[in-house]
Amino acid sequence: MIRRIATVVSPLFSLLLLASPLSAHTRTAERGPQPLVQFVDTPAVSGYEGQLGREISSDLASLHPKIDNLGDVIVTIGSGAPLRLIATPIDEPGFVVSDITPDGYLRVQRLPQFGLPPMYNELYAAQPVKVETRGGKWINGVVAGLSVHLQPGRTGAPDPTDLRNIYIDIGATSAAEVRAAGVDNLSPIALDRKLFDLGDQEFAGVSVGDRFGAAALVDVLPQIDPSKLHGTLTVAFVVQQWAGARGLQRILATGHYDEMLYVGRMLQGGPVAEVAGMQREPRQQPGSGVLVGVEETNGQLEGLAADLQQLAATNNIPFAADYSAGIIPRSYIAAPAFPPKWAHIGIATTWPNTPAETVSAADFDNLTKLLASYVGVSVSGVSAGMASVPRTVLSQPGPRPTITQLLAALTTVYGISEHEEHVRDEVRKLLPTWAKAEQDDAGNLIVHVGTAPANAKTPSILVVAHMDEIGYEVKSIAQDGRLEVATVGGGEPYFFIGHPALVHSTNGDHEAVMELPKGWEEPKFEWPRGRAVMDRVDVGARTPDEVEKLGIKVGDTVTIPKAYRTLLGTHANARSFDDRVGDTSLISALWALGGPLKDRDVTFVFSTGEEIGLDGAAALAKRLASEGHVPEYVFAVDTFVSSDSPLESKRFGDAIIGKGFVIRAVDNSNIIRPDLVEKMIKLARANNIPVQYGVTGGGNDGSAFLRYGSVDVALGWPLRYSHSPGEVIDTRDVGALARIIGAIARSW
Repeated sequence: MIRRIATVVSPLFSLLLLASPLSAHTRTAERGPQPLVQFVDTPAVSGYEGQLGREISSDLASLHPKIDNLGDVIVTIGSGAPLRLIATPIDEPGFVVSDITPDGYLRVQRLPQFGLPPMYNELYAAQPVKVETRGGKWINGVVAGLSVHLQPGRTGAPDPTDLRNIYIDIGATSAAEVRAAGVDNLSPIALDRKLFDLGDQEFAGVSVGDRFGAAALVDVLPQIDPSKLHGTLTVAFVVQQWAGARGLQRILATGHYDEMLYVGRMLQGGPVAEVAGMQREPRQQPGSGVLVGVEETNGQLEGLAADLQQLAATNNIPFAADYSAGIIPRSYIAAPAFPPKWAHIGIATTWPNTPAETVSAADFDNLTKLLASYVGVSVSGVSAGMASVPRTVLSQPGPRPTITQLLAALTTVYGISEHEEHVRDEVRKLLPTWAKAEQDDAGNLIVHVGTAPANAKTPSILVVAHMDEIGYEVKSIAQDGRLEVATVGGGEPYFFIGHPALVHSTNGDHEAVMELPKGWEEPKFEWPRGRAVMDRVDVGARTPDEVEKLGIKVGDTVTIPKAYRTLLGTHANARSFDDRVGDTSLISALWALGGPLKDRDVTFVFSTGEEIGLDGAAALAKRLASEGHVPEYVFAVDTFVSSDSPLESKRFGDAIIGKGFVIRAVDNSNIIRPDLVEKMIKLARANNIPVQYGVTGGGNDGSAFLRYGSVDVALGWPLRYSHSPGEVIDTRDVGALARIIGAIARSW
């Protein structure tokens, strides 16, 4: 569709005397304007916008909105001519369940099937999601992802961009269990999300580009004085814009309007090419002000676009033209007629249609001001009302904390390799009072569980689990205010790049996004690889001085946000289960032991730097060897990376979550003697503890002690989707692991 701009005089200018400039929104640095926070937090996949529609209707209850049978929310104010329409979309891309496998995974179809970046599917891999049940409740799920430790040497790994390789894991073990939870074919699926505020300068998050229009209008509409309104104003929050603009077409086909203002994102028009001096894609960047979308221009705006340009100038609102494709896509039947005068306005986005999608806070304020002026609001400011970030409050549990309490406390603390201090502090708080912890020069936390007499025949035992997690470290600050970061530990780039992030500084955590590399939107894009790659992080700053004012400096760390989330049954999701599950099992075992062991030589260690080369364990092993205290047995407690996933080969790593702890008989750093594997199995069975054993990838802390004469008996628990935001465990396996550690401490 070629946009034609009419030259009919607009009634807009009769409102200029009524309108006055609005002050910028007041907002906290934690979230942003309340309607935008609310609307971004609410999933609304095309065709499944009911919850968001009801929220908008509730917010505008004083205006008596109506919801049509398609789901459009319609507000009408005033009477008589002229008849004006403001339309804004509320839906977002996502997925819908298309099949359920016998073992309880969800297969999907994408909504829409076309028109999104080539890497759209890939950026969902190993990410937390929400699935809507028949009763309207959203439950937790995870998109399956390839486990990093199982990939070396593998050929023909599943392509994460292919819909056939997208499986949703909600913790079910059968199709019947899925349906009993209220999930079935056609249930919508959307990324878990919240709005991020980047330095009080930008807003980022899933669907922010699909919600800014609705949020701005919900801010403005309650401020309208109907007695001062010229004519009739209809505002439509339209559905299924991503699915053929069906809501907008319904509004246009069933009503008559003299003028229409469409408020929404600028749209790509297919392959990039020069057309009349403009690219076939939006090119303005956040900070450009309010944009008016045009498909063709000679540099001169006409009709309603020109009226809006003048209105913006009167109110000192930055205003610019940008390319946008037509707001109603081509279809089998002709689109309904547009009003004689109409225009498309919006604001620029970076990383559009990705989890890191970002808009400018100033642009959002200016859009709200322009809409207020357009409808004749005359107030000193529009108060959006703020929402703050929910903060997880960690406190020491009561007597004998549960596995879930320990996991929830430990997984929500951040601490990449060489920056484990907060994790170490949390471990100290969670220990029973009798377990006195010491810290060595490498940062390891050491608890002496039992001390045997010098002539005792009991073996010396050391049990170790690491505290660190993977992430990034700030290496430099670019002149444009971006942070240049290097990876710490290993992971697939698409699990992290293009997603929201947190920068951890001495003055607190700063919300950010991981920027996508150049060429990310190209069909044949390939991720840069190697330790030398410097990824970029946007914290909302545009100069090094602005970064400094935020309190961010070289050496600070960056991670992907995380939370402890329950799935169906006893399954759970969190990033950094590797190795906070190991830490949990040691702490739980200490509580179960009840006090120091007599006539036993047992030491528990919470180690540092495992993800970057077993650094803490290596330093401890070297020191103990120099002191003549090499342990006879080291039980390294770490992940058993499992192929219990629809994406993995069952050739190795074949341990089932929920079936017990695992003996890591063979991994990349150690092979356990067969007689010790048998001894461990007998010990487990004697204590009625479910046990598995097998071969997996990765290394373990115990291997650092091998050269000094120790025997490494590595233990773990089955983990799906290792080193990703989508890690999944069964808490029963954690309990089994804690119990076997207690049995080892007492009787090995």
